[in-house]
Amino acid sequence: MFQLTDPQLRALLDSGETDRLERKERLAGDAPNTIREAICAFANDLPNHGAPGVVIVGMTDAGQPSGLVVDAPLLVNLAAMRDDGNILPLPTMSVERRSVDGHDYAIVIVAPADAPPVRYRGRVYIRIGPRRGVASRQDERILGEKRRHRDLPFDLQPIPTANLDDLQRRLFEEEYLPAAFARDVLDANERSYEERLSALRMIASVDRPTPTLLGVLVLSARSRDFVPGAYVQFLRIAGRDLGDPIVDQELVTGTLAQVLQRTDEKVRAHVNVAVDITSGATETRVPDYPIAAIEQLVRNAVMHRTYEGTNAPVRLTWFEDRIEIQSPGGPFGLVTVENFGRPGVADYRNPDIADAMKTMGFVQRFGVGIATAARALADNGNPPIEWNVNEQFVFATLRRRP
Repeated sequence: MFQLTDPQLRALLDSGETDRLERKERLAGDAPNTIREAICAFANDLPNHGAPGVVIVGMTDAGQPSGLVVDAPLLVNLAAMRDDGNILPLPTMSVERRSVDGHDYAIVIVAPADAPPVRYRGRVYIRIGPRRGVASRQDERILGEKRRHRDLPFDLQPIPTANLDDLQRRLFEEEYLPAAFARDVLDANERSYEERLSALRMIASVDRPTPTLLGVLVLSARSRDFVPGAYVQFLRIAGRDLGDPIVDQELVTGTLAQVLQRTDEKVRAHVNVAVDITSGATETRVPDYPIAAIEQLVRNAVMHRTYEGTNAPVRLTWFEDRIEIQSPGGPFGLVTVENFGRPGVADYRNPDIADAMKTMGFVQRFGVGIATAARALADNGNPPIEWNVNEQFVFATLRRRP
């Protein structure tokens, strides 16, 4: 992550509001929206500075302190802008309190993205001198050409055995595009099919239209032909051991959306709901497992699993007394075996798969899946999740409600 020393920050502030600096007096009115636009623009780094952009909160346009109190809630609100799902793919940024000339400010430092373009609410923002603007067709092409392929995450690596015909154009244009881009951007209708695929990282580039892993997973009905582990193995067992009779089993395949939807359908079909007519004036219905908890954990497993160096699927094994969910690949990045599941600790092995799941509505907000599942289990009366985490896999066990 880029850092700024005190002299570097001082020099940036002295230069006035430029294409690397945005000043805000306070976090009020339209400021949260324009700060997100600035974060998006700094991440895109159209001028190609290769250096971070800075949003400074607590300073007037004239460069004077506004008297804003820089407290923990302010810093938390700024940091939450990264993970609220409005800026995709997730920007690399830090938030901190810094003192300049004896005055405290909230500083947001945004690193240039390795895989632009970055979008805020379906629009690609860029910095044009001291002002923000929406990227033109040519701007987006330039941003796409800036991707540093050696440094790309595995979900953006090209799949050499796939070609453009393996992607479902109708699915992309009629379903995915309207969810990913703002309507006015689509109405402009200047971009070719290949340019739009490239802008959403479904292919390597316009000049090299080889589908990426992301493109294959999201748009190919034959994703498993190219990525053998791209499915969910569902197994329902009438007993407590793997050797007991199998009630239901399925290899859930297809596009990423189909895999998640069909797995949800399987879960809903197998959850039992008990009806209580004696505890109160009206009947109550309580499931043996909260559906939301299972869905969150399966989506978490699909989002964070590794596709590199393994052909293993995500496994959902349903026993008489428990459900086991296994995801290939251990913790990634900032997440370790020791801090796994701790609130506020999150990282993304597959940031663009996470982006796609948010775009398609399977994720509402980043970094809260495990906490949401834990809360749903507690509210339903189930025991806490049991985790078995190591460098090879993440294994979650859900116990049936007593």
